[in-house]
Amino acid sequence: MAVGDAFPVPDTVLADQHGDRLALRELWEQGPALLVCVPAAFSTHCTAELGALAFEVDRFDEAGVQLAALSCDPVPALRAWGEDRVYPFPLLSDFWPHGQVCRALGAFDAELGVARRLSLLVVDGRVRWVLRGEHGAPRPLKAHLAALEALGAEPGVGPAGLEPTTPAV
Repeated sequence: MAVGDAFPVPDTVLADQHGDRLALRELWEQGPALLVCVPAAFSTHCTAELGALAFEVDRFDEAGVQLAALSCDPVPALRAWGEDRVYPFPLLSDFWPHGQVCRALGAFDAELGVARRLSLLVVDGRVRWVLRGEHGAPRPLKAHLAALEALGAEPGVGPAGLEPTTPAV
């Protein structure tokens, strides 16, 4: 995925950690959405990444950005993880067909059977910002906050002055 690309599978329906079904396009129907692909529930780095995002969720909310995480874990694993950590955003399961969405995004590690670290800011069905990360290291919160900068958003201001960017990892 690259800045400017159309999101390849907007009509795909995935279950969240509660078993509720969500068409991916619903994430950005009300405004920008940040989709954060993570390899594995309960892993140290994924827990750190999502914990940092959860801690700063108000900054995303104030900017009008819907957060969601995506992994290839089954719903029961995501439910347990979400209950353990109390994440204030959907944890979406790309379990079956295994990794279908991650494959479409170019973010599936077929050897390990997990999502690769990829974050996409999607606005009106188009990718406006991309962040990739290494498998064995968390992406820093500061890198994810750059998505808000890509919108020209400051707390309380909302999306404006959209300029595509791809920050360095």
